[in-house]
Amino acid sequence: MEKKDIIILGIESSCDDTSAAVVRNGVLLSNVTASQAVHEAYGGVVPELASRAHQQNVVPVVDQALKRAGVAKEELSAVAFTRGPGLMGSLLVGVSFAKGFARALDIPMIEVNHLQGHVLAHFIKEDEGDRDQPEFPFLCLLVSGGNSQIILVKAYNDMEVLGQTIDDAAGEAIDKCSKVMGLGYPGGPIIDRLARQGNPQAYSFAKPHIGGYDYSFSGLKTSFLYSLRDWMKEDPDFVEHHKEDLAASLEHTIVDILMKKLRQAAKDTGIRQVAVAGGVSANNGLRNAFREHADRYGWRIFIPKFSYTTDNAAMIAITGHFKYQDKDFCTIDMPAYSRVTLK
Repeated sequence: MEKKDIIILGIESSCDDTSAAVVRNGVLLSNVTASQAVHEAYGGVVPELASRAHQQNVVPVVDQALKRAGVAKEELSAVAFTRGPGLMGSLLVGVSFAKGFARALDIPMIEVNHLQGHVLAHFIKEDEGDRDQPEFPFLCLLVSGGNSQIILVKAYNDMEVLGQTIDDAAGEAIDKCSKVMGLGYPGGPIIDRLARQGNPQAYSFAKPHIGGYDYSFSGLKTSFLYSLRDWMKEDPDFVEHHKEDLAASLEHTIVDILMKKLRQAAKDTGIRQVAVAGGVSANNGLRNAFREHADRYGWRIFIPKFSYTTDNAAMIAITGHFKYQDKDFCTIDMPAYSRVTLK
């Protein structure tokens, strides 16, 4: 008897990107994302505007994902969706759509933890011959606007958070410092671009002193704010005159904080397979630091493609693929959740 293909539709709507992807037998066929530019004017994501945009985008995005994959909806094995964490209004659009779609097709539903999806983005295959995936166990540095965590990944469904931020996340600190400098939102790509032209040793900012593998970025943010205030008393145009050096020094400080704890975790666990995931993993300074650590410490590193660093449905679909194989389905009464960490 011929083995039936496992075809998973993934839906991601945790923040301001509406995304749908199709995976067949673990190989990505399509990954379609509609982003929302409306939030730039407000310096951050406006939840009500985000959920309205998801309502407009979800049907066309799913339609395009199926068409590009060359898959009819009747061929789908299951629908995987982001259940949380994220913005509740945004999540509800994706969750509600997934429930209605799965019920109409009479196929199983698979709920996915958004953070687990980011980690498992490393297992997205673009073709059958793609073998560049980490082996279990590995360490993953998950860094985004809402999370900064060091995760011990023992299996696709067995992850232990070794350390995490006790206040702000790395991405949040970058966005807020960019806003203070008047550079705009989102701050990550702006700081990254400017930092390539600046001196990372030009300025020094406060670094936290907390035990274990936990992170803290609120002190750095305060130090940056107060330093900027003092410098602008002397020169009101200080930011304009020194924005490249400020960006490079800020990025260098954040990357240094992130890598110091990760180095310690790798040393203590003896694990040399180290991955990075989440929105901040698109940052070139962090990517370069990973490459330097690979050379210096003999790490085998895994850095995702830029398209898999931000919120995307490909990571939800591949997680759904793994869960489908274990028949790990959920019931239709499963609610969305806004806050949770990895177990």
